[in-house]
Amino acid sequence: MRERDRWVLAGGEWRGSAAAETVEVADPATGEPVGPVPAGCAEDVEAAVAAARDARRAWTRTAPAERAAALHRAAALVERHAEELAELVTREMGKPIGDARGGVAAGIGTLRQYAELGPLHRGRSLQGGHDATDLMVHEPRGVIAVITPWNDPVAIACGLVGAAAVTGNTVVHKPSERTPHTGALLAELLAAALPPGVLNLVSGDRRAGEPLAGHPGVHLVAHVGSTATGRAIAAAAARTGAATLLENGGKDPLIVDAGVDAKWAAGQAAIGCFANAGQICTSVERVYVHRDVADAFVAALVQRAEELRMGPGLDEETTLGPLVDRAQRDIVDRQVRAAVAAGARPLAGGTVPDGPGAFYPATVLAGCTDDMEIMREETFGPVAAVRVVDSFDQALELAAASAYGLAATVLTPSMAGAQRAWRELPVGTVKVNAVFGGAPGGAAQPVRGSGHGFGYGPELLDEMTHTKVVHLTPHP
Repeated sequence: MRERDRWVLAGGEWRGSAAAETVEVADPATGEPVGPVPAGCAEDVEAAVAAARDARRAWTRTAPAERAAALHRAAALVERHAEELAELVTREMGKPIGDARGGVAAGIGTLRQYAELGPLHRGRSLQGGHDATDLMVHEPRGVIAVITPWNDPVAIACGLVGAAAVTGNTVVHKPSERTPHTGALLAELLAAALPPGVLNLVSGDRRAGEPLAGHPGVHLVAHVGSTATGRAIAAAAARTGAATLLENGGKDPLIVDAGVDAKWAAGQAAIGCFANAGQICTSVERVYVHRDVADAFVAALVQRAEELRMGPGLDEETTLGPLVDRAQRDIVDRQVRAAVAAGARPLAGGTVPDGPGAFYPATVLAGCTDDMEIMREETFGPVAAVRVVDSFDQALELAAASAYGLAATVLTPSMAGAQRAWRELPVGTVKVNAVFGGAPGGAAQPVRGSGHGFGYGPELLDEMTHTKVVHLTPHP
């Protein structure tokens, strides 16, 4: 890993942070230090926003095809350093190396997608008077703050930064303080393909994030992360008038209907609950299984949980890496212990293992009830919390009863049930008979506590721009 002593990128130049304090980053598999990073401060933010503002005029006037070509160059640079990025992701947040490579590849693909879509992004003409021209055109918002999480740091950053830049905006990126080395390397690669000041970086925790979200020179704050942070960003942006694009937390349900193959359904649930140690925005966090298939489903799910190989992410044989840190593990363990104390039955996992790192086993909890925190609040860990239901109607009602609205999955052999599910579940994404997947270019709007706005797909280009109406008539 390359050593860094400069953590602020402003106007194409790396500089030291003005922050006096640091944040320690540790390998979650071993507890060994990866390296400190400045905590960030308002002075760092001021330098980055000023550089973005200075670069804005020239970049806005750059031809869309030229902006797209720069993004293609950026994708090539990221691809050239893909393995280094993947290893950094694994060292900083624990993701198994194969999954980390997949996240980097997704980021590269997203950069190329927006490089192709950017020049095609267009407005429309309106039907006005015969002697007039009426248009609706998309214009860049200006300076965009991009605040990204640690669980998929390359893919998410590439999407938001790529869409912002290709539409003519300049960017200040603050990666998570849990994956700062990954964020800095990615910024170095992307910025090398862009004019100075188009992409700027501040590192640190809330001491950098808060002044960035509330800076009067920022026109849009795009955030992926926790609901608490998203709400704080929305409040800060309301004071400055900045727009917000927020993907907050979720508590995604999985419905297992009568008539499905129990072993297949358990495989889907295992992917949804345990992939990336349950640290995916759209991980399955609560399972509603029909009584007719519950016993066979739970038995198969326990088997799948016990087959996972827990270990360091850099080990190619690992299928369940650690949680990002012990603080996150404490949250997961507290929810599990509270559920067990309230009557849930741990059929697999459920206890903190001995040894270094932030490991937590794949856990299956049976007998969960609706009043348990583990069925109501985001867990973000490898836990399948299972509740048996008597009917598909009951499952739909319980799945919909949440303060969150990110995504939901329904496993059913019934086309009528599938139709009801996608119409009635109040979430941004409904997946039928597949926990993950979907066509390229898909986008969805999270609702309620999970945020708002399109974070992916061609619609993200609309979020990164504002619409101006133009009415032209000849001089009399």
